[in-house]
Amino acid sequence: MGKDKVTSICFVVLAIVAFILPPAFAQGYDNSLKNVGNYDVVYEVTQGSPKIVNNVFWAVKNSYAIAEVNDLSTPPKVAIVFHGPAVRLLSSDMSHFSDGERVEVAKFKQTLRQMKADGVNLEVCLYAAKMVGVEKETIIPEIDQVGNGFVSVIGYQMQGYAVVLIP
Repeated sequence: MGKDKVTSICFVVLAIVAFILPPAFAQGYDNSLKNVGNYDVVYEVTQGSPKIVNNVFWAVKNSYAIAEVNDLSTPPKVAIVFHGPAVRLLSSDMSHFSDGERVEVAKFKQTLRQMKADGVNLEVCLYAAKMVGVEKETIIPEIDQVGNGFVSVIGYQMQGYAVVLIP
């Protein structure tokens, strides 16, 4: 078989696969996003495990980055409020973590920097910081500091944001 014929066959096969696969990988949000015009969400995060939070935040980032959400009539508005043990993940003080966990924390902070660049509002409860022994001066600059994170969550909720808990 000649090189041109093999190339043609490969092109046809790839075209068929490209046509067939998209429906197989459809996300299936027809029901959940039906008649939805805006996607406003606040994530309330207390999860303090670096490994777990990295896995969960992949899904958080994906939730506002997917085409189905970005195709809505208004751009998504996303806020994240950190409480409890999660606050330690936001600090430059890494003494709470093992060497292996420090790698995960650094990865998490990079994710947060990207999310901030995407326009996500990131807030930390200073009362929670005090309770878990995190000095507010050590909190990374991408995170807005608020006195009481519950006020933020309630405020977002009163503005119509859906609340998602990440315990």
